[in-house]
Amino acid sequence: MSITLTSLLEAGRKEVTALRRKGRGKILVVVAFPWALLLGSRMALPVLLPYIQSEFNLSLSIVGLLVSLLWLGGAIGQLPGGILADRYQEGLILTLSVGLVALALIVVVLAPNAASLFIAVTLWGFATSLYPIARITILSETYPDRLGSALGLTMATGDIGQTLVPPIAGALAAMAVWQAGLGFIIPLLVVGGLGIWIIVPRATQTPGSAETSSLNTARYVIKELRRPIMIFVSFILILFFFFWQAFTSFFPTYLVVEKGISTTMASILFGMFFAAGAIVKPIAGMAYDRIGMRWALIIVLLGPVGGLLLLPIVERLELIVIVTLAISTMLGNGAVTQSFVAEQFPAEIQGTGLGTIRTMAAMVGSTGPVLFGVVADRGFFNEGYVALAVLLVIVILLAYQMPQTNKK
Repeated sequence: MSITLTSLLEAGRKEVTALRRKGRGKILVVVAFPWALLLGSRMALPVLLPYIQSEFNLSLSIVGLLVSLLWLGGAIGQLPGGILADRYQEGLILTLSVGLVALALIVVVLAPNAASLFIAVTLWGFATSLYPIARITILSETYPDRLGSALGLTMATGDIGQTLVPPIAGALAAMAVWQAGLGFIIPLLVVGGLGIWIIVPRATQTPGSAETSSLNTARYVIKELRRPIMIFVSFILILFFFFWQAFTSFFPTYLVVEKGISTTMASILFGMFFAAGAIVKPIAGMAYDRIGMRWALIIVLLGPVGGLLLLPIVERLELIVIVTLAISTMLGNGAVTQSFVAEQFPAEIQGTGLGTIRTMAAMVGSTGPVLFGVVADRGFFNEGYVALAVLLVIVILLAYQMPQTNKK
């Protein structure tokens, strides 16, 4: 066991050293830090739902709709974000996304009524969605030989944000008001945006790159998407997005309502879920680079199936912790699937292609929270999580049909 652990640590050290070569580490850091804030703020919303539900007198179905709007906004912006990433240097797009999220959060915390809150949350989701594609394309350009590792490490940083921000948001909401749980993120976003502006290239690309928005380019993207392998992986992404958004939107509320855990402890468990992801994602990224999508994806999804099936029947806190950690291995999914998809597109349409797939997957996935909220409102919280386990089994069976080859 010690030999295996030593080998793993040594492999990780070598990967980090390789990622830092030729000054590339600075770009990785300034891209990863705002990503941690963006994901952390988004996952703070489920922790704050009980307070929002109480203040605005909303049902579980309606607060589920609020989360769905956050994800729907995030889906709508994926394709424009991809097109912009193809037409302009990524630094400009990343800075724009971070700045718009900061503005949207200001509106959220100042919202005087439910209607304005819902609109602001939708804008928040849209602004966030401009970031992911540009993040992937800049990493693809910076690390053409280690995209899985670079993306996995960046995603792990996102999980650190999702680990720290929700408990902080929950504590601030308990001590003061729920708005404080989001408000403290705003100045940190400003710092992150400045870092991107200074370090990451942001100049407009050559005029020829504008062809990415032409009819010919659209046909090019459609042609790529019609390949059987892309249809297959797109369907896998759609199923997983639905699962992911349904699960994360109500997990803290589920722990409070069904397990009798305090809001503070639920936020800590939610943070622990993402803390485990910070370990899983770099490993998943390295696994993708070495063994391909099929087995890397299957491995990270086996634990969640068992965890979700056990979740309704465990009651003791220590067992809930174990189950939560088992479910958390699903967080390695993104480092595997998104690296695979990115490598399927030629560089000149990579952003547009990624944006198209992520928009389709995220738009369907955004229905997950509201549908799960309807199920929960009718007293079927536990059955809902069992259904999500079945959905993951379908994803695993589909992943087993994937080819072993990573590259196009």
